Amino acid sequence: MHSQEERQSSNNTAIVPARYVCFGQFHLDLKKEELFNGGAPVKLQGKIYQALLALLQKPGEIVTREELRMQLWPDAHVNYDANVNTTVNKLRQILGDSADQPAFVETIPRKGYSFIAKVEHVDHAPAIVPPQPAKLSSATAVRERAERTASFFPTALLSRWFTVGVVTLVIASMLFGAALVLYAHR
Repeated sequence: MHSQEERQSSNNTAIVPARYVCFGQFHLDLKKEELFNGGAPVKLQGKIYQALLALLQKPGEIVTREELRMQLWPDAHVNYDANVNTTVNKLRQILGDSADQPAFVETIPRKGYSFIAKVEHVDHAPAIVPPQPAKLSSATAVRERAERTASFFPTALLSRWFTVGVVTLVIASMLFGAALVLYAHR
């Protein structure tokens, strides 16, 4: 039998939630408020983090647009419909998700959103597992394929020095052409 003091102390013990929330190849560090994709940090703006947190607090359930508005803009008088849409779309973009074929955030028409991926709460940082190619979104797969097949020319076009060199070459060619024309007319 437990004494009265033992029962009171056990009732007063706060339940500490797990530090990490894992879903897909992502894990969210709730203490540091950081998102990781396969171990790599992902930059999240404040409202996007808050929206993700609101959805993760009720996985598989509908989070209404009004709930999101109250959590993200409690005192502001803003056009929250557009702001909620923009915030959820940015979250989907960060997660590599799409509204058409959602893996994480599903739109519930005229109601809100639901976080549909399996969510796991853990106390220790998860082992770093690189994303599996079959699980990547089509946008991510296209981006990775383009990076793998990138050659010198497309990469060089993006270089500032390459651009300066091309402009210099064009100007030098024009001057040389003008000099030839002037020399030919003498």
